[in-house]
Amino acid sequence: MELRHLHYFLAVAEELNFSRAAERLHIAQPPLSQQIRDLEAELGVTLFERTKRQVKLTNAGHIFLEEVQQVLQQVDKAVDSVRQAGRGELGRLIIGFNSSATYSVLPDVLYHFRQSHPNVELVLHELTTSQQIEKLYNSQIDVGLLYLPLENDELSTLSVLKEPLVLAMPETHPLSTQSQVSMQSLRNELFILPPYQLGEALYRQIMNLFEQLGFVPQKVQQAVQLQTVISLVAGSVGVAIVPASLQNLQRMGVVYKYLQEYRYEVEIAAAWRQGDTSPILHKFLASVQVVASAHSLSIPSSK
Repeated sequence: MELRHLHYFLAVAEELNFSRAAERLHIAQPPLSQQIRDLEAELGVTLFERTKRQVKLTNAGHIFLEEVQQVLQQVDKAVDSVRQAGRGELGRLIIGFNSSATYSVLPDVLYHFRQSHPNVELVLHELTTSQQIEKLYNSQIDVGLLYLPLENDELSTLSVLKEPLVLAMPETHPLSTQSQVSMQSLRNELFILPPYQLGEALYRQIMNLFEQLGFVPQKVQQAVQLQTVISLVAGSVGVAIVPASLQNLQRMGVVYKYLQEYRYEVEIAAAWRQGDTSPILHKFLASVQVVASAHSLSIPSSK
């Protein structure tokens, strides 16, 4: 039995007339009649009662009609789903992101993508930059939102956001009333630093800032997540240099200050495996580019 036999049966069952059914199917009537006889022989039942005046479904024919309608509806649904998947409108996308992205570009990217692709399942994993790179290599995530630069030749990148580094300090700090703070005034402060694994580029940028100033920070604590850094600042454990987007994390007891001397920037980008032609991935990257443009960035070409 082939799918065409079901279409032939359905046309005859709905028209209850072989001539009209043949016309509807754009075939001649004799071949259609033969196809129905072959189907009845294969099933071992009579599906139609035929007289010179009318064609009627038998009891077996009525039951078969109900089943055939369900089967063909499921086939149509499958065809539509496959076509949607081919257009990047249906399927699954696994996204890695760093903690900073949750306070900057991630909500905007997800919102924009959801508006145009509501049927795509998004699976989100908060990961460090090094974890994202490893999982991209192992095909465990499809795209990551992480810090640049990346020292590899196997991933393509698309810049989403460049933002300055700012100082997070307890609101009770003597310098908290200043609109901007000089890094030179912080030489004797205790600093809470993010770990190297959170984002190599972020860590290097922060340490380069200290190197430019000619002093080594007094490290009091390292925190795995930037949220933890801010919590420690709120507890007056120390001060911290963080991406400006962390200002969206309004934590009682913490104030943010721009630095007088330096406007160091960190850069968040989408990263994916070179040569990945997934339609869903590239629809997502289109949303990334829209968000990047909204942040008034000049988007660099992907590798």
